[in-house]
Amino acid sequence: MPARETGRPVGPARWSPLDRGGRGARSQVLLVAAVAAAGIVTIRPLGLGGRGLAVLLLFVINCAVLALRLVPESALSDRLLTVWLAFGVLAAAALIGAGRSGTVYVFAFLLTAFAGSRLDTRAALALAVSCSLLCGGVLYVQAEPGRYATTVLGLATGAAVLGGMAGRSRAQATRAAIAAAESAEKAARAEARTAVLAERTRIARDVHDVLAHSLAGLNMQLELVDALIDTGDLDRIREANGRAHSLVKESLRQAQWTVHALREDHLPLRESLTAMLESSGHHGALTVVGDVRELSAQSTRCLLRIAQEALTNATRHAPGGEVGIRLTFTEEATVLNVRNRPATLPVAAAAGSGMGLIGMRERIALIGGALTTGPVTTGPDAGGWQVEAVVPR
Repeated sequence: MPARETGRPVGPARWSPLDRGGRGARSQVLLVAAVAAAGIVTIRPLGLGGRGLAVLLLFVINCAVLALRLVPESALSDRLLTVWLAFGVLAAAALIGAGRSGTVYVFAFLLTAFAGSRLDTRAALALAVSCSLLCGGVLYVQAEPGRYATTVLGLATGAAVLGGMAGRSRAQATRAAIAAAESAEKAARAEARTAVLAERTRIARDVHDVLAHSLAGLNMQLELVDALIDTGDLDRIREANGRAHSLVKESLRQAQWTVHALREDHLPLRESLTAMLESSGHHGALTVVGDVRELSAQSTRCLLRIAQEALTNATRHAPGGEVGIRLTFTEEATVLNVRNRPATLPVAAAAGSGMGLIGMRERIALIGGALTTGPVTTGPDAGGWQVEAVVPR
């Protein structure tokens, strides 16, 4: 509840009968009206002269104080409300002393219950004790010697404060539960938005892997064809055109893998790597070391995308060179190593965007892994290139 300029301290929201919505407000109006109507009918003496006039004035004052139940909590400061309720307690005790019959006790009970629901515990208990002592004292003075049974009724008026405090506690617990549920809902929405953004980023990387390199290379070949048309060198035109066709086929193959990976929640790593190599023309190029185990869907997608990017780069920068993938399972990690030997066919002069390597590093970083790339300097693959991704277990 917002702070007011009346100097009211900001603290936990407290319960008000009107806080329960339209139904609660109507019930409070009906309660005040019923108490007023019952008082008019039953309280005696009630008139325009003598003792009846005094009772009438006290009755009106008690009704006015009781009508505070209809005022929203934010409209009254604690100090003003306490003063009004203290005045109402005095009026209620006076009405009990002046009236001879009827519902003169009801106001005292309702005022202490209202104090329990609207004031802090210390102030509410102080008013309740004062009401009990005043009402009990008035009835004790009026009682005949030896007949003090009604005094107990006066002393009991303060007990109604407990009902008001219990209602306030229940309302506060309900509000706390609602606030917790709203916080949980906000957190769930934030988490969902984060997941959507992460998925968009992943899809953006996949689209880049499929399109960026291939389209850049294709554009280079088409520009070369345009330049060669003026020279009339048909052999070189055919060669550039053939490379353009190869890039288109490669793009289609990569697009198929990307769509397949996006549609599947979890792909089998070994089988997917085998199919990827065979579709690229590298049969029997997968070596598996260690006990094969199932990885998480995120780790599997990451390794497959890295393998796809490495194969694409090998086809572009080392055409004709042999390619091999080694998948190693250890107790601590899963290691994917993609190696290609030097090119045996002419390499097209196409500049890369550099985004492929950045995308691989971003992917492996998301799952807490590591990526190393560089030339192969020893062994049968010397002069080639390797990409190695390590995913912790």
